[in-house]
Amino acid sequence: MAKVAFIGLGVMGFPMAGHLKTKGGHDVTVYNRTPAKAAAWAEKFSGHAAPTPAEAAAGADFVFVCVGNDEDLRSVTLGESGALHAMKPGSVLIDNTTASAEVARELYAAAKEKGVDFIDAPVSGGQAGAENGILTVMCGGDEAVFERARPVIDAYARMVGLMGPAGSGQLTKMVNQICIAGLVQGLAEALHFGKRAGLDIEKVVEVISKGAAGSWQMENRHKSMNAGKYDFGFAVDWMRKDLGIVLTEARRNGAKLPVTAVVDQFYGDVQAMGGNRWDTSSLLARLEK
Repeated sequence: MAKVAFIGLGVMGFPMAGHLKTKGGHDVTVYNRTPAKAAAWAEKFSGHAAPTPAEAAAGADFVFVCVGNDEDLRSVTLGESGALHAMKPGSVLIDNTTASAEVARELYAAAKEKGVDFIDAPVSGGQAGAENGILTVMCGGDEAVFERARPVIDAYARMVGLMGPAGSGQLTKMVNQICIAGLVQGLAEALHFGKRAGLDIEKVVEVISKGAAGSWQMENRHKSMNAGKYDFGFAVDWMRKDLGIVLTEARRNGAKLPVTAVVDQFYGDVQAMGGNRWDTSSLLARLEK
């Protein structure tokens, strides 16, 4: 059993921290910007809540962070009462936020200055993956640190991999989001076409999902998409945040991402329709408006 802190209890962080307590058997202290949510977590999982990130992190062997973006991440780690100010030498800061590779490298350097280790470890699998403890975790950092952290991360993961040095986890998550953007747009267009053609969508998907067209998105989202329901997963606002990170990195490294750039604009159209909190499969709603 390790002493663990978890900072950020959103739709992902709340269940992830719970798995660290229940499945991992660790002593977990949480912090959340909204204290009531931290108190609710502590009551549900018989854990502890702290009033600041630093107080949550004090004495911890592993400190997990899962917040919204680069600035949120800097605030809870480097800011006043940030976790890094209180972490003990030899402890590990593990960032599950989907953020930039740049901030990952920044935190790696800042942690090293304090004798602390750092792993960027963004996740994929959505809210359902977090609740069921079956997330895919893409890590960047030092191999020895990764091997030390992996058994702890396993509490909420189905797949954990070290992708390279600091920042590599975030870069891999960008690859993941590029794939998803194109797949969801393709699925949305296919369902839209099938409906316009008068086909029975359920019968169509039953057949084509067993062939080369099959995908996780098709298996898990076609029914809700066909029903015009879009409250089953990762929100459009967050996808646009992620694709903004992707496109910024692409401008830096020279990658050409024409489809991703167009799909990002399509998600902007969904936002203009009021679909900010709809899930990413709502690209179909744009075609059917």
